[in-house]
Amino acid sequence: MKIRDFMIRNVISVQQDTSVKDLLKLLVKYKIGGVPVVDSENRLKGMISDGDIIRYLQPKAQTVYDMFAFIYVEEGEELQETIAKKLNHPVKKLLKPRRIFVVGPDDDLEKAFQILSKHHFKKIPVVDSNQKVVGVISRGDLVRVITNKLIVDE
Repeated sequence: MKIRDFMIRNVISVQQDTSVKDLLKLLVKYKIGGVPVVDSENRLKGMISDGDIIRYLQPKAQTVYDMFAFIYVEEGEELQETIAKKLNHPVKKLLKPRRIFVVGPDDDLEKAFQILSKHHFKKIPVVDSNQKVVGVISRGDLVRVITNKLIVDE
C-alpha cells in the first residue's frame, strides 16, 4: 500500500506571513489540529500544530532574578493580554528550527506508521521531489486504513 492511496490531497496550508489569528480561524473552520507552512511556491517550510499555538500563546509567568544584593521581579502576563499581543504576529514566529519528517506519495504506508508512532505526531506532510506539499497523512487516516482494510474485510 502506498501513501498516495490514503493521503489527503486537498491540503490546507499557510504561508510564513499568515497571522496567528488567521491560522486559528483556519484550524477552527476546518476542524484540524495543524497545517503545513509553505512558501509562495508551495514548498514546505515547517509544520504548525495546535500544541505549538498553545505554547506560543501561553502567558509568561512571573520571574524573580536574584543577583546577590539586587532582586528584580518581572511580573507575569495575563492570558488575554498575551493573546491580544500575539494574534497579529506572523506564523513564522512559531516555527522552531527542527527536523521536519516527511513522506513521499510513492512511499510505502509503513513509513507513515513508523514516523507517526515513533514521534507522536498527529500528521505529516507528503511532499514531491521538489519539497512541494502534495498531501498530508494523519493518525486518523491510518486508523481508517486499519479499519477498512483489516476489520471490515473480515
